[in-house]
Formats: sequence, structure tokens, C-alpha cells
Amino acid sequence: MNKGVTLWFTGLSGAGKTTISQAVAAELQKRNRNVEVLDGDIVRQNLSKGLGFSKEDRDTNVRRIGFVANLLSRNGVVAITAAISPYRAIREEIRHQADNFLEVYVKAPLEVCEERDVKGLYAKARAGEIKGFTGIDDPYEAPDSPEVICETHLETIEESVSNVLAALEAGGYVPAKVQQH
Repeated sequence: MNKGVTLWFTGLSGAGKTTISQAVAAELQKRNRNVEVLDGDIVRQNLSKGLGFSKEDRDTNVRRIGFVANLLSRNGVVAITAAISPYRAIREEIRHQADNFLEVYVKAPLEVCEERDVKGLYAKARAGEIKGFTGIDDPYEAPDSPEVICETHLETIEESVSNVLAALEAGGYVPAKVQQH
């Protein structure tokens, strides 16, 4: 049976979590791995409907994502999460509950994330229309020692995906890709 893992993507809104996680999932599916992506926005609409954005509600949302990811991973699935998950302590709590856990810090400067913001959320937060927005008037606590750092303002999506896949291969979660000759 394939060894499951929780692959936890964290970073500011607009850093590239969803883009990289979807590309990693597609590559893992090509390698015949069972993969499930738990995107923060989608989870909020379904599993965490009704929660707000207070610290307590954010922690509850992250705990729910972590619970589902751990259920999947202990059953051989590569459970990929893509959620801002701004607080270090709660991510560490999830790490310690998981059998296998890799944290991926999707890192980009705030100004780059604001430039990429297709939903206009940063502009609304700066205008005071959204309160408690991570990176503006609510903190984002970067990981202390993530297994992978994807600096999306310095590397291509392909390079970021390659770095994540290398960590999964090194941990024995996926076989190395066989090179075609």
C-alpha cells in the first residue's frame, strides 16, 4: 500500500498555494497516487460554512482541514491542503496529530501577493472594507522549519512543483519519476 501524507501548503493569499498544489496533484495522479486537494476556499464553503475570520474561527477551520487530511493520509492518500493557515501554533498542532506531514511554505512578498490579487481582496482590506485580513491587519506567522519553501516571486511554477515532488520522493511518499529515453 502507498504511504499517505498530509502535504500542507501555507502562505499569504495570492502567494501561489492553489496553483502549486493543483500542479503537484496533477503530477501525483500521473504517478498513480491517490490524491485529494483540500483547498481553503472550497473547504470554507462546505466543511466550515458559517465560520467567520476571528482567530478562533480560523483555528477551527484549520483543525477541520487537518482532521480530514489526516483521515485521508492514514488511508494511503496524499492529502494536499492549500489554506492560508496564518498561525504557526495551530499548524504545529496539526503536524503533531498527523502520521506523516510535510509543510510547504509558499512564500512571496506582500506587495507581490497584492499585485496578483485577482479578487481585489487586498485593496478592499486596505480600504477598510474587509477587517482582519491576513497580511494587512491580521498577522501571518511564517513557518519556522518547513520541509519545502517555494519562493514564487523568484522561481517558476515548475521549479516550485519540482521542489515539492523532490521532498515527497525523499520521504518515500512517491516513487521517483522514471525518465523517458
